[in-house]
Amino acid sequence: MEFPEVRKASTREGAAERRADAQRNRQRILTAARRLYATEGLGISMAAVSREAGVGKATLFRHFATVPDLVSAAFAEQMDAYVLATQEALAEDDAWWGFIRYVITVCEMQAGDRGFADVLTTALPGSADFEARRVQAYEGFLEVVERARSTGHLRDDFTSQDLILVLFANAGVVAATASEAPESWRRLIGHLIRGFAAEGAPTPSLPTPPDDEALYRAMTRDAPVAIRRR
Repeated sequence: MEFPEVRKASTREGAAERRADAQRNRQRILTAARRLYATEGLGISMAAVSREAGVGKATLFRHFATVPDLVSAAFAEQMDAYVLATQEALAEDDAWWGFIRYVITVCEMQAGDRGFADVLTTALPGSADFEARRVQAYEGFLEVVERARSTGHLRDDFTSQDLILVLFANAGVVAATASEAPESWRRLIGHLIRGFAAEGAPTPSLPTPPDDEALYRAMTRDAPVAIRRR
């Protein structure tokens, strides 16, 4: 007479174990994706992620049916930090320095993770919540720009589209120099901030330029073998 109760308990335990196993697999996939994206960018295939995670493709696709699903889950925390950057810039008493802080912070986020550098210049239309956070950050940046412009320190002809160009430029520098001259992006952004400043506006000191040899190594690292041998 007690057998049905035993079977019910076993069924509940089995279901709980399957849920725990599924959660572990999901976390393994996200950890692997973050690791690969951080060093290689968004060009990594789903197959590479499944191999890195040690799970089958079917398991990966059960959790993340599309690339945008995986990318948005892998970078959810970074997107939250991206939104927070605008809020912190708006909280600055000095609106001009809030603008500068924002630009440097976002570019530093790109430099710290090649995948996120790509995310900031790649739309994910299949991920509504993720894109809503991007829109929230962008709208916050519009406020940052208007506040900075009101100080007279930001050039009148600076537009929000210029930020997108900055992110594209910085993503390219990060991708090219990350392994050999990882602080090169700071020099680029220092020059760009000076370019955005109105005449007489205070700007941070220009960072030290990268070493010639490091830049040369960066230039030859991904060159075709035939070119490197000449």
